[in-house]
Amino acid sequence: MQNKIESLRLDLHKYNYHYYVQNAPLISDQKFDFLLKELQQLEQTYPQFYDPNSPTQRVGSDITKSFNQIQHKYPMLSLSNTYSEGEVADFYERVRKALNDDFEIVCELKYDGTSISLTYMNGALQRAVTRGDGEKGDDVTENVKTIRSIPLRLIGDNYPDEFEIRGEILMPWSVFDTLNEERERAEEQLFANPRNAAAGTLKLQNPQLVAERKLDAYLYYLLGDNLPSDEHSENLKWAEKWGFKVSNAVKKCSSLQDIYDFIQYWNIERKNLPVATDGIVLKVNSLNQQKNLGFTAKSPRWAVAYKFKAEQAVTTLESVSFQVGRTGAVTPVANLTPVLLSGTTVKRASLHNADIIESLDLHLGDQVFVEKGGEIIPKITGVDVNHRHLSGEKVRFIDTCPECGSALVRVAGEAAHYCPNDTGCPPQIVGRIEHFISRKAMNIDGFGGETAELLFKNGLIHNISDIYDLKYESVLKLERFAEKSAMNLISGIENSKKVPFERVLFALGIRFVGETVAKKLAKAFKSIDNLEKAQLPELISIDEIGERIGQSVVEFFSNLVNIEIISRLKEAGVQLEISESQTENLSEKLAGLTIVISGTFTKHSRDEYKTLIENNGGKNSGSISAKTNYLLAGENMGPAKLEKATKLGVKIISEDEFLTMIGND
Repeated sequence: MQNKIESLRLDLHKYNYHYYVQNAPLISDQKFDFLLKELQQLEQTYPQFYDPNSPTQRVGSDITKSFNQIQHKYPMLSLSNTYSEGEVADFYERVRKALNDDFEIVCELKYDGTSISLTYMNGALQRAVTRGDGEKGDDVTENVKTIRSIPLRLIGDNYPDEFEIRGEILMPWSVFDTLNEERERAEEQLFANPRNAAAGTLKLQNPQLVAERKLDAYLYYLLGDNLPSDEHSENLKWAEKWGFKVSNAVKKCSSLQDIYDFIQYWNIERKNLPVATDGIVLKVNSLNQQKNLGFTAKSPRWAVAYKFKAEQAVTTLESVSFQVGRTGAVTPVANLTPVLLSGTTVKRASLHNADIIESLDLHLGDQVFVEKGGEIIPKITGVDVNHRHLSGEKVRFIDTCPECGSALVRVAGEAAHYCPNDTGCPPQIVGRIEHFISRKAMNIDGFGGETAELLFKNGLIHNISDIYDLKYESVLKLERFAEKSAMNLISGIENSKKVPFERVLFALGIRFVGETVAKKLAKAFKSIDNLEKAQLPELISIDEIGERIGQSVVEFFSNLVNIEIISRLKEAGVQLEISESQTENLSEKLAGLTIVISGTFTKHSRDEYKTLIENNGGKNSGSISAKTNYLLAGENMGPAKLEKATKLGVKIISEDEFLTMIGND
């Protein structure tokens, strides 16, 4: 079961990265939620496999290094999702029991864009910040100022001296279609949907270009002291008077039937809207009742999102192509006769793996049912067998890699087929380079996916170690590179030599070795040389390192190509061992102790405290249980955590007390 949990974590980390950082989701929101829920249930059933860096312990992040990060005054959390009237009823019942009083629910459309927080002081826009990781986000004020529907100065009166209003930045369908047509003519990669286009536009470095994209915005929630009303719905009316664009699709509901009526109406009517929506948001109307209900670690208890069911269309399967990813996994993709679905023209649909193809019994020319409910690449859900007489040959999974011709392999118990030629298959090579240079790995400034592919195609790099042989003169000759960009790239590569060992280890792309595992391996073995010599029994003796991970590490170091790459990285000066300063900061003062962090702090950030706990031999946990030894409590600590800690007799310590424990006061 540990292997299943680790596999889910790896998949969800990957999906998080593509969703929040790359703005290129690989799966639907609904599929992601189902996988996350499955992982949560497994972690609850098998607490011995707890990982503080599990996807269940975090809110996704859209933070970009090129923008300044701003701490949110109030955490900007995501909403829990529901997909049926039954789940809506469950939410309604939880609220009823928790409040034990009369309450109203406000229903609003859930706009499918990118979240924004706007701060106003004395009626003027001071700052615009993205959701980020929920605690801090990117300062995109200059870009937001170009959006005409966001007031730079408020009108009317009765607004607080300082307040925050949150909403959604959107790209209208008409703008999105025009933009993609322009990109298609320029042979540029198309945006998957308006949400990704809006998110990508908001992060552009040129506000003039942002203005040309004609973004829009709907605002939906006020925070701050001295708000006009205790009712959320009334505050929205005031916001509209002050000049904000607020949706008129808002309804106060006093019963479940009122909520169902709203959902059913907009499930049809939303298709006539000029912007994308993907559901309904339900909020308790009273701000005081919201405060009493409080929050979980990742979402408010007083609100929930209802996601619309997937839409379906029928079209023709023209062909099937096969794509190779960084890990060698081969993904089949159906090429379809273009069909309009959920406001966009669909030409492709994911077939996932060989088992899916076989279960659908696909033939070329089949009339297939395609669904897209928040899907980026839609999926085929069935075949209209009544049209089978028009079909051609049966679709079968390929036996050899479409890129390098190697015979594909399928590991027992896994759904995917893999190309084993990990050192000679072009997409795998480029994919590993892209992973190596990514933000959480080597984080090389001026080096992105397009640059990696350009350098590879021009023969300047063939693997990750070649990066450190790049010369300014060679880069300058390439298309799209000028003196400044070439110099930035070379400088970024040089600076990456300072990246600590645990991140270098993650950057190597050893299968199943994510950020958390890389930290554990780095701490246990101290250097790449020690890790290279490690045998399977030694590896699996480390906390949370199972046989699958251990075997993958052994296999990586048994490949002579990998050994040569590591040797060249050493020569280049990349950090392949824990530095003396890091070693000096390590201790076992918290060995055997599990600590939960809650609230905000003044002397260190939450992430810094997590690092201090790990460096002193302790274990971070995101939730309180009978196994928790301490609750490190800051300001604005969650009331639920405090209540549970008190109930279980968990010792609550302050920031100063913790620093004294580790001798860092």
